[in-house]
Amino acid sequence: MALALAEPDGTIVARHRLPTNAGDGAERALSRALDAAEKLVSDSGRPVLAAGVATPGVVRPDGIDLAPNVPGWGELRLADALRDRLGDIPVPVWNDVNAAALAETRHGSLRTADPGLVLGLGTGVAAAVTVGGQVVPGFHGAAGEIGYTLVGSGLLHPDEAHLEAVFGGRVLDDLAAAHGLTGGAPALLADADPELSDLADRRIDSLTRAVIAMCLLLDPQRVVLFGGLTGSERIVSRVTERLRSHLVFAPDVVVSAFADEAPLVGAVTLAADAVPR
Repeated sequence: MALALAEPDGTIVARHRLPTNAGDGAERALSRALDAAEKLVSDSGRPVLAAGVATPGVVRPDGIDLAPNVPGWGELRLADALRDRLGDIPVPVWNDVNAAALAETRHGSLRTADPGLVLGLGTGVAAAVTVGGQVVPGFHGAAGEIGYTLVGSGLLHPDEAHLEAVFGGRVLDDLAAAHGLTGGAPALLADADPELSDLADRRIDSLTRAVIAMCLLLDPQRVVLFGGLTGSERIVSRVTERLRSHLVFAPDVVVSAFADEAPLVGAVTLAADAVPR
C-alpha cells in the first residue's frame, strides 16, 4: 500500500509505503493504512483539504466488486473510512488502473496520445482505456477487467481458466516456487532453462492475446505498461514484439515513467481535483 501527501496543485511532498499483509484481512490492512495517513498529516502540521483513493476492483458506494486478493476488501467503504479519520472532506475513490490512466493522461505518456491503453502488470492484470484525454470506465465501471478473459486452447472447454489464473505476479511467484526457485517471478522470468523459459513465454502470450484483442477494438495510439512486472525486460519486450507482429497498426508500447506509483499519482490527482475552490 502506498500513501502520499501533496500540495493542492498535486506536487507530492511526502510518501510512505507499507506491506498489505493480505492474510490479516481487509479491516486490519485499512486500519494500518489510515494510521499511516494520520501520521503523514500530523507531521505536516497542515489541514487536509481532500483525499483520493485508488483501489483494485469496481467501486460502489457500499463496497467494492472484483477485489479478491485481500479477504474482506469487497465490504470496505473506503470514502467513509477516510472521512471518519481525516474529517469531512471530499474523497473520490477510483479503480487503481483507471487512476493510473488518469495520471498518464494528465502527467505522463498519454498527454500526447489518443486513444490510449494502460496495462497494469502487478499481483494481477487489468487495463484502462482513455479516449479524448478521459478515462472510460464503462457502464458498470468494469471496462478493462481483462483478468477475467477466458484463456485456453479449447473454444468450448467447460473449465477454461481466466487470464489472471495463468498470468500475474502472484501466479508467477507460485510457479517459481513450484519449480524450486526462491526469487519469485523475477527468478522465473530470468531463468535460462529452456523448459521454464517456454513455460514463462506461454504465460506471457496468454496476456498478449488479450491485449491484442483490446487493440483491435480500440486502435490505441499508445499502450502504457505499469506495475511491478514491468521490471522484467522479458515481459516488456515480448508484449511489444507480439503487438508489432500481429497488428497491422501497432501502437507505441512504453513503460510508465511512474513505474509502480502510477495509481498513487492518480490518487493524488483525484484529490487535487476535489479540493474545494
